[in-house]
Amino acid sequence: MRARGLPDPSATLPEADFLFGELSGYLKPEDISELQNAYLFSQSAHSGQFRKSGEPYISHPLAVAGILGKLRLDPQTLTAALLHDVMEDTHVSKAEISDRFGKAVAELVDGVSKLDKIEFQTHADAQAENFRKMLLAMARDVRVILIKLADRLHNMRTLEAMRPEKRRRIARETMEIYAPIANRLGLNNIYQELQELSFRYLFPTRYRVLTNATRAARGNRREVVTKILDSIKQRLQAAGLDAEVTGREKQLYSIYKKMAEKHLTFSEVLDIYGFRVIVKDVPSCYIALGALHSLYNPIPGKFKDYIAIPKANGYQSLHNTLWGPYGTPIEVQIRTADMHRIAEAGVASHWLYKSTDADLNDLHMKTHQWLQSLLETLSDSTDSLEFLEHLKVDLFPGEVYVFTPQGKILALPKDATAVDFAYAVHTDIGDCCVAAKINGENAPLRTHLRSGDRVEIVTASHAKPNPAWLNYVVTGKARSHIRRFLKTMQYEESAKLGERLLNQALMSLKIDPQTISEAQWEKLARESGAKSRKDLLADMGLGMHLPAVIARRLASPGESSSRANGGNGVITILGTEGMAVQFAKCCRPIPGDPIVGFIKKDQGLVIHIHDCPVISKNRGHSDNWLDVAWGKGIARHFEVSIKTVVANQRGVLARVAAAIAEAGSNIDNVVMEADGAYTTMNFMLQVRNRYHLAQVMRSLRRIPEVAKITRMKG
Repeated sequence: MRARGLPDPSATLPEADFLFGELSGYLKPEDISELQNAYLFSQSAHSGQFRKSGEPYISHPLAVAGILGKLRLDPQTLTAALLHDVMEDTHVSKAEISDRFGKAVAELVDGVSKLDKIEFQTHADAQAENFRKMLLAMARDVRVILIKLADRLHNMRTLEAMRPEKRRRIARETMEIYAPIANRLGLNNIYQELQELSFRYLFPTRYRVLTNATRAARGNRREVVTKILDSIKQRLQAAGLDAEVTGREKQLYSIYKKMAEKHLTFSEVLDIYGFRVIVKDVPSCYIALGALHSLYNPIPGKFKDYIAIPKANGYQSLHNTLWGPYGTPIEVQIRTADMHRIAEAGVASHWLYKSTDADLNDLHMKTHQWLQSLLETLSDSTDSLEFLEHLKVDLFPGEVYVFTPQGKILALPKDATAVDFAYAVHTDIGDCCVAAKINGENAPLRTHLRSGDRVEIVTASHAKPNPAWLNYVVTGKARSHIRRFLKTMQYEESAKLGERLLNQALMSLKIDPQTISEAQWEKLARESGAKSRKDLLADMGLGMHLPAVIARRLASPGESSSRANGGNGVITILGTEGMAVQFAKCCRPIPGDPIVGFIKKDQGLVIHIHDCPVISKNRGHSDNWLDVAWGKGIARHFEVSIKTVVANQRGVLARVAAAIAEAGSNIDNVVMEADGAYTTMNFMLQVRNRYHLAQVMRSLRRIPEVAKITRMKG
């Protein structure tokens, strides 16, 4: 192990002296002394290590601490920033950090450290597991992610030293995860810089072109910006307001994104200027808004009041777009000084080194609730990659603010549905929702919500999540809960099916399933990579293992087994097996059809009509085919497709639909295509069995305009 004798303090880097000088502006002398000790400890641990740029490695922890120092964070966070890589890159242990600098600092360092000691199959697995660990630590103490964001920001600032492919990978990860997290926590400056640097390395040519274009246009814009700035200041002064007014230049990534999304030219985007007005209190914000409306006409539909309804990250401001001079649209933000501080520092503003154990305010509570929802989503996700997918969804929330029946405001992502709302209220509400009322009117659960909607969810105790919800829910919480329920349900149903399939295979070998010992099961499960007998049965139900192969292994020589009495080895299909048994969409079998079963990996038992054209190519896989037959007294309805050719006359669709309804069937879907004198109608119907389908088709043939009816298979 490398000796860790502390170096002479005179050997400190100039950057360290500068940092401690800056921090002395708000930290106590004893805090500065502790930080100096942490710096010397880190410098010793990283002795002999250099960055890709050739700089001593200690320059990186110093830079990270400097970024956090500008946010005026507490000494523990800054100490952890100086030590954040020692566990990962040196032989220093968590216990050693805890002994020297306290348990809280050790927990922060551990939360930031990567899992390099564990081997993963792919980089994606490693990345996902690192995020999972980091976010668990972040949920305990949000300062973990503040250190990680500062760490990533400095790495992005020095990314030029990396290989091009690694630059792109790190930039993409930053754009997809770290920048949105910074935005979600309200760290506006870090968010914008991370986006800008990611854009630079992901699209270097586009970045260079926009940089040159912006530089060339800057001189032409200066006169216009100055004129607008002077006009705004004069109008606010005339209204008796003491305001600070600044003009801002759009970020290159913001320009690029607007060009891409709205198909605008560079000059069209560049004509939109941004101005910020900071006043003393909330009433002054609205007075300033009125004053600016008397100066420039507002553009309808562009006003947003984030003071009355703050964003999820606590951001507050009045936003409006006005018609400026020369017909130029200008964006204006109006806020107080406190709102501006939160807009720039976000959740970090609540770790300002002022006092300890401060009461949690509204923003802090919102952040805490978000972190708790992440933990809930994490517990519902079966693996880290799935959790990372849910996290990415929640990090791009958009802005939809809706009301509960009690008037509480909920912030949801763009395109959120009534199901997303139900899960946002409570998991039990989401699991049991059956209908929704939006603004007092009945609406489908898949309805996209709009800001201002008042939403009421109708529940039923017997209800359960519907697999179709996954096609339109957008929040990670809703997706993870639905997936968890479906996987649990699928597991139970697959285990039952697997047992039936195995029993059939054993019966074909004339083996009594009751004679298989627990020792045989344990040995077989272990050899098959399953955790238990039930897991192995579920794998068989999902097609992961072939029942015939498992049966032969259970009937190996030397094992005593009794001969089964009778049994034809046919699997009975009842229609109530749930997700473990699927009815093929190609031929849509219904009771009365001669059928066959096909074991398909990850899908379980798929039922086809015996002459389905789609399955002919799989006939060679004899082990995958099973004998199946319909059970008696099946009460459920099945989907079936029919093709109806009718004379193209007024009212014919209504007559056909009425005949289908009178025959006791329901229309799930209809697709129509006119061709001259005739129209083809493709119906998706619900029927009980072949006899019921025959009744429906006979009813349709009685209609004079119906020229031809066929059932669609394959």
